[in-house]
Amino acid sequence: MSEQAERTYKILVVEDDAQILRVLELELKHEGYEVDTARDGLAGLERALKEPDLVVLDLMLPKLDGMEVCARIRAKSNVPIIMLTAKDRIPDRVAGLDHGADDYLTKPFSIEELLARIRARLRDRNPHDNVIGAKDLTMDRDRHEVQRGGKDVQLTAKEYALLEYLLLHRNKVHTRDELFNGVWGSDFLGDSNLIDVYIRYLRGKIDDGFEDKLIQTVRGVGYALKD
Repeated sequence: MSEQAERTYKILVVEDDAQILRVLELELKHEGYEVDTARDGLAGLERALKEPDLVVLDLMLPKLDGMEVCARIRAKSNVPIIMLTAKDRIPDRVAGLDHGADDYLTKPFSIEELLARIRARLRDRNPHDNVIGAKDLTMDRDRHEVQRGGKDVQLTAKEYALLEYLLLHRNKVHTRDELFNGVWGSDFLGDSNLIDVYIRYLRGKIDDGFEDKLIQTVRGVGYALKD
């Protein structure tokens, strides 16, 4: 794996609601990001100009509103900005994008959707990160191709999504519910035991015939992909 693929991304969250800020900070740290925070527009602008990898920016902020913060950041930096706001009218969205935001998410929002948008923006900015892997397993997310030991591995859409999730969070142990919500989504009507079925499918395609078994069962907890 390249040194670049192993880097830890720094995300700045500018949000004046202490409860929302704390939830975002915990969730982002759980995903492996380094997190910086600010609770007003002036502090957020100051921290944003220190070049984090991405900014999550609330619209309604004390001292300096999010639109102005966004415009001032964009005048000096091309850092990706995801704007959060309770305003969901089309003119508000257009205004946010016109001020330099790359994406727009209205409150209340799903943390899974925010994480997905963060990953997408980081991939756009860092295209080399579209190749991920562990040991002799590689996944090229631009080409939607998987190889193990230099040989192509054919996966279904859900097998691919599950493997991608495990690779992005490799060496972490996940419960079945975490994997289910991360791959199928919290709105999907199904049973988290479905994870056992798909883990078995994946093992048959990427572990069978190899001495190093990448997908590991942690008894009483769940699964992990370890490199």
